[in-house]
Formats: sequence, C-alpha cells, structure tokens
Amino acid sequence: MTIAMVRPALAQGQNPLLPHNLSPWGMFLNADIVVKAVMVGLAFASLVTWTVWLAKTIELALARRRARRRIGMLEAGAGLAEATRACADARDAIAQLIRSTAREAELSGGIVDDGFKERVALRLERVEAAMTRQVSRGIGILATIGATAPFVGLFGTVWGIMNSFIGISESHTTNLAVVAPGIAEALLATALGLVAAIPAVVIYNHLARVISGYRTLLGDASAQLLLIISRGQGIRAAALSRAAE
Repeated sequence: MTIAMVRPALAQGQNPLLPHNLSPWGMFLNADIVVKAVMVGLAFASLVTWTVWLAKTIELALARRRARRRIGMLEAGAGLAEATRACADARDAIAQLIRSTAREAELSGGIVDDGFKERVALRLERVEAAMTRQVSRGIGILATIGATAPFVGLFGTVWGIMNSFIGISESHTTNLAVVAPGIAEALLATALGLVAAIPAVVIYNHLARVISGYRTLLGDASAQLLLIISRGQGIRAAALSRAAE
C-alpha cells in the first residue's frame, strides 16, 4: 500500500519538460538550435581533419616512394642523358628536377662552368619550393581547425549555460534537475571542440614532419644532380638529345 502511494507521488513530481535521455545523441537532439549548429560544425571539422589525413598520407607515401626510386637511379651512376630519358613522361618531383637540369644544359649548349652550376642550382631550388608547396596544400586547414575548434566549442558551452540560467529564471527554481540537462548539453559542445582540435593539431604536426622529410629527399636529389653536372657526365649528350627533340 505504501509503495503504491509513493510511485504516483514520484510520477506527479516529474517534470515532463525535462529530457529523459542524457546520452550524447539525446543531448544533441534536446540542445538549443545554436548549440546544435556548433556541434554539427565541429563534427564536420573533425570529418575534414581525418579526410585530409588520409588523402595526404597516401599522397606523401607515393611521392616518397617515387623519390627514393629516382634517387637510387641517380646514385647508381646514371648520367644526365640517361636520367632524362628515364623520366621523359613522368610528372613526379625528381623527374621535374632532372628535366629542369637537362633544359638548362640545353640552353647552355653543354658548357659546364661556374655560371652554369649557379643557374642549375637556382632552377633546382625553385622546383623544390614548388613541389613542397604542392604537397603542403590542404594541411593549413588542420592548423585552422586546431586553433579555432576549442573556442567554437566554448561558444556553444557559453550559449548553452546562458540558456540554462534563463530556464532557472523562468521556472523560479534552483532545482539541479532543471539546470543539469542544459549544462550537460553545453559541456558536450566543449567536448566536441576538443575532439576536433586535438587530432587536428597532432595530424598537422605529423604531416609537417613528413613533408620536411620529403623536402630532404628533394634536396638529396638536387645534390646528386649537382654532382653529375660537376663531373660533366652526359651534359653535352643531354643537350644534344634535347635539341634533337
């Protein structure tokens, strides 16, 4: 008899306006429209982060593999003419370094002097910078996400807590059960901001290190080409073959 009287009393005391599902999905569905927009934006930013990571990881892995293969060919003693023929239709970075060197040899008529070496070094430096910029495209968004996502999440938190205090004022009660759902929804925005920001920063730093290593490979290839022209290996042959084309 006593239990039967207590249960109706508890049922009458429940506020039907309070959300009963405090799972992350339930809190998202019951959140204010501004907080929802913040959460959706942060989820999209996180998706962009992992998409950039996957795309750049594949791109850099392929680029480094091709670079190592080209460097191996140069270190094996291939002359400039032979290297130029091997890279005739290739579009990778070191192939462009080789073709740029061969082009300068063609324009210089195969004459190897200090001025020729300086011109080749300038061409190689420009190609290295261009190739580095090419593989670096897209990672700037990671730095932006890592820097702004926590503040976007904090904005959602501030907005949600503000709505919670407005609810306290309108309900004329300080009952924690009234305030807690709104605060939990607000804090979820901060959590999503950290979930978006932390991987973005880590992935950005990782990709920056990988790109730095890739640029080192390009520098090694440039050094090998400068050694080849210093020895005069196939310079005139390369110039004649380019002229014949």
